[in-house]
Amino acid sequence: MLTLQQIKENPERVIERLAVKGFEGRGPVTKVLELDEQRRALQLDNDTKAAELKKMAASIGALMKQGKTDEANEAKATVATLKEQQKETADRLAAVEAESRNILLTIPNLPCDMVPEGKTAADNVVELTGGQMPDLPPTALPHWDLARKYNLIDFDLGVKITGAGFPVYVGKGARLQRALIQFFLDRAGEAGYLEIQPPYVVNEASGYGTGQLPDKEGQMYYINEDNLYLIPTAEVPVTNIYRDVILDERQLPIKNCAYSACFRREAGSYGKDVRGLNRLHQFDKVEIVRIERPEDSYAALEEMKDHVRGLLESLGLPWHILRLCGGDMSFTSAITFDFEVYSAAQGRWLEVSSVSNFETYQANRLKCRYRGADKKTILCHTLNGSALALPRIMAALLENNQTPDGIVVPECLRRYTGFDIIN
Repeated sequence: MLTLQQIKENPERVIERLAVKGFEGRGPVTKVLELDEQRRALQLDNDTKAAELKKMAASIGALMKQGKTDEANEAKATVATLKEQQKETADRLAAVEAESRNILLTIPNLPCDMVPEGKTAADNVVELTGGQMPDLPPTALPHWDLARKYNLIDFDLGVKITGAGFPVYVGKGARLQRALIQFFLDRAGEAGYLEIQPPYVVNEASGYGTGQLPDKEGQMYYINEDNLYLIPTAEVPVTNIYRDVILDERQLPIKNCAYSACFRREAGSYGKDVRGLNRLHQFDKVEIVRIERPEDSYAALEEMKDHVRGLLESLGLPWHILRLCGGDMSFTSAITFDFEVYSAAQGRWLEVSSVSNFETYQANRLKCRYRGADKKTILCHTLNGSALALPRIMAALLENNQTPDGIVVPECLRRYTGFDIIN
């Protein structure tokens, strides 16, 4: 969440930047500032009463030693009254602080200056394009037909076992899926990322820590009996490793990667874009997460973008990078770059990665800080990115690499699959 200091330093700029995300911030910002004034007044009152109580406690002891029992008893009665007043002040202070935090939790992160204005995905900016477009005949099949033809993915069986959006990978389809996961993990390891194997369920505090709560609770699968959530991405458990942690500056940067299954309800997603692997309730993904000093985070963001681009180039897929406009960004992000690959048989671009810098927004929720040489604690910057999400990568690989003889496996995956072609 935003820090109170960010808002107090320049409230008009905060309101202006929130408007880029389509968020009306004047009301919440004004309320937070009003509550801060109340908090400071209550804190002063509370501190004053505490000092008075300390002083009177000392005087009671002196009066008792002097044998002035009546005066001591009067002082004790005054102390009792002061304690009751202090408790009332402390309760009001706690209520004001809670109200302020609850409002701060509803305010999205500020988009950085590089974020273009716009309301929808149509306003995103294509930053870079690469890769060779495949030359497929008009008879080319979409991946759901290829999956059936070569017995790679059984969508109907997934519906039988669980429901729509839970496919079953079979034979060479399962092996290709596993090959992609291992390839992505190996490349992350080569780039200096430490592999983590996280839990697939998280508690409420973890959801709040990375900003899925209270913004996206309707999109997460919830286990009511245990008050736990299935993870929508490995970002959540991995970043929460550093919740309530004060790092030594020498530990930075921290670079973690993790493979996990991801679970998303995708409520409200309908139409042709959900067919096949395009939009699932359960899917696999390799995530990269970084904890950085503020002055290093944007260089780290570029490194992460280069890493994802390298994966797509190795797979031989046509790709482009989108710089998301304010209206298409997530609640928690300061800037996001989406990577999309071209699906030749569908004739459309498919998102396969989002790489984001959250600056201090998540770190402030997490209380993730580092101690500098001057011993002062500083909020870290957190970043993460998909490297990569598998379903649409699989879809594009099947569609773009189809030939009359079968589906050609990219060379970088063959040592993992053990076969060059699917036929």
